[in-house]
Amino acid sequence: MYGLVMQMRRSCVSIPSNIAEGYGRNSTDDYLRFIRISIGYLYEIQTQLEIAFSLKYLSKEEFANIYELSREIERMLSSLHKSIRKS
Repeated sequence: MYGLVMQMRRSCVSIPSNIAEGYGRNSTDDYLRFIRISIGYLYEIQTQLEIAFSLKYLSKEEFANIYELSREIERMLSSLHKSIRKS
């Protein structure tokens, strides 16, 4: 459980960190690439949530609530990626 929690924390920190790094590169292509990397970390978190649920570290309600929050972040990141790509 400790290893799973630590990996999830690292992944959670990596999402905004990659967005900030991409923005700081002053290149639209780099920014888009780092947003895609952030989305990858989000998918990693979603997988880790499923593992935690399978191992019974989370109740069904906890899993559903957290997973839905992660889906909202996924939608926001996808919208950000699309809006930057269009501009």
